[in-house]
Amino acid sequence: MASGVTVTDDVIRVFNEMKVRKCSTQEEIKKRKKAVLFCLSDDKKYIILEAGKEILVGDVGDTVDDPYKSFIAMLPKDDCRYALYDAWYETHETRKEDLIFVFWAPDCAPLKSKMIYASSKDAIKKKFPGIKHEWQANSFEDIKERKALAEKLGGGVVRLEGKPF
Repeated sequence: MASGVTVTDDVIRVFNEMKVRKCSTQEEIKKRKKAVLFCLSDDKKYIILEAGKEILVGDVGDTVDDPYKSFIAMLPKDDCRYALYDAWYETHETRKEDLIFVFWAPDCAPLKSKMIYASSKDAIKKKFPGIKHEWQANSFEDIKERKALAEKLGGGVVRLEGKPF
């Protein structure tokens, strides 16, 4: 079911910036987004960037000790959101970096909000081509442990964000 919600150009721009990993200067890399939240506009017509809800790559190790825990802490406890998280992980064979699309719909969110976000999910996903991993989480219990993310990334993950399990 389509909701008629439109994805703003800013959301698409952020996705494209996170997706493309071109050779950059150290300053440009620091300004790349590690994680970002998207929400519905007040009039429920647009999917927009949520102001102040982002983690920059340059924040990691500076103002952000654990990017995964900081990402989880950004999620509202009682409303839905969409998010992109740029996960760095290691398997026994190699080191990888993948974007994960997260649909956050906590059980305690208002029913109307869950319905609008669920019916608008396809609109935002269509604007995010090439996403390999999608994760729907309904409680902090689902996502608080980094091992849950490792399972979404596939077997063999031994480290996430530089931290072993």
